[in-house]
Amino acid sequence: MGCVFGREISSSGPHSGEFVAGKGREKREERESAVPTSRREKVVASESKADSGGASVVQNGGDQKEEQKDGNALPRKGERRRSKPKPNPNPRLSNPPKNIHGEQVAAGWPAWLSAVAGEAINGWTPRRADTFEKIDKIGQGTYSNVYKARDAVTGKIVALKKVRFDNLEPESVRFMAREILILRRLDHPNVVKLQGLVTSRMSCSLYLVFDYMDHDLAGLASSPAIKFTEPQVKCFMHQLLSGLEHCHNRHVLHRDIKGSNLLIDSGGVLKIADFGLASTFDPNNKQPMTSRVVTLWYRPPELLLGATDYGVGVDLWSAGCILAELFARKPIMTGRTEVEQLHRIFKLCGSPSEEYWKKSKLPHATIFKPQQAYKRCIAETFKDFPQSSLPLIDTLLAIDPAERRTATAALKSEVSSHTLGPMSFLKIIVLLYF
Repeated sequence: MGCVFGREISSSGPHSGEFVAGKGREKREERESAVPTSRREKVVASESKADSGGASVVQNGGDQKEEQKDGNALPRKGERRRSKPKPNPNPRLSNPPKNIHGEQVAAGWPAWLSAVAGEAINGWTPRRADTFEKIDKIGQGTYSNVYKARDAVTGKIVALKKVRFDNLEPESVRFMAREILILRRLDHPNVVKLQGLVTSRMSCSLYLVFDYMDHDLAGLASSPAIKFTEPQVKCFMHQLLSGLEHCHNRHVLHRDIKGSNLLIDSGGVLKIADFGLASTFDPNNKQPMTSRVVTLWYRPPELLLGATDYGVGVDLWSAGCILAELFARKPIMTGRTEVEQLHRIFKLCGSPSEEYWKKSKLPHATIFKPQQAYKRCIAETFKDFPQSSLPLIDTLLAIDPAERRTATAALKSEVSSHTLGPMSFLKIIVLLYF
């Protein structure tokens, strides 16, 4: 099901995908205070060290071995060597055994990709680049280009994300492997689905294949010709929170929820896209994570204060910003620096309580703790919003992440309980602003 808006057409049902058309998208993202793309590999590197638990990891021909520091690494004479249980797949460290590496190269995967990202491609066969016809370039980033293309085999229009690697450095490849592993873990109507990978044994590049999407939420929301109705906003929020619920239940944090990463098709179906900053988490075995994630205007206060122990609350804060933005028709907190953004947050959401400062023990608390106390004024600031939206905005924009609760709880709110029914039974209205 999807949200409806605009001129009258008939729908045959929603479709899935990731990337949106429109050459204005990259210009919008340049104007946003985004996390620099060059930092993404550093995110992977720093969090990989945390995953290894401090042990030194030796990579040899695709095998991973931990150096033993206690002198008891080898069994004593007469003792049998005990086999270690096979570890669960780790999206941050993904080298295959030698036999799998050989099978992957024989199947057509480049050796450099299999050696570093073997687990990410395991069980898949690469598509050839000549089975796709590029139609137009629709996006560009520091390390990737996005093309609208036609699948020559099926005739379907797709989006191809071409990833460039700097001299095939393992860290760059490992960064992309983590995104692929996370995408393969997810399967939900409101989350983009990776359809396949395109490369060859002699290739130095990799394409990710997604279904093609028509719009993104930021583009639609910024159009003067479009004003979302309350039911449409509620429908979009229902889909966003449903997608987040799936991600969080699969132990995935997106860590960059914003309008340009929420793609929408012509039937009003919303999908969460761009998992380049996403990370897995284990609530029973927490590991420190970087605070240098989430685009500035949608970044929660705990990350601005340097938190490395956080959870689903970071995505829920961003969702709260999106909800308020859709009713306000503009971003609600637009700081130019981290200090200014934190100041704007405190002015709207109130200063943290003394109890919160004590229990959180955040690294930057002493530097950024406001000298004067700010009163929370969400209800007054958003008094023109539909009254039914204020409780959820108030919950999602709680200073204490524990008070934001969960996506499952948010789905029970009045705002996100609204849907417009299956598209196959509706004659929908779509306003195309270009």
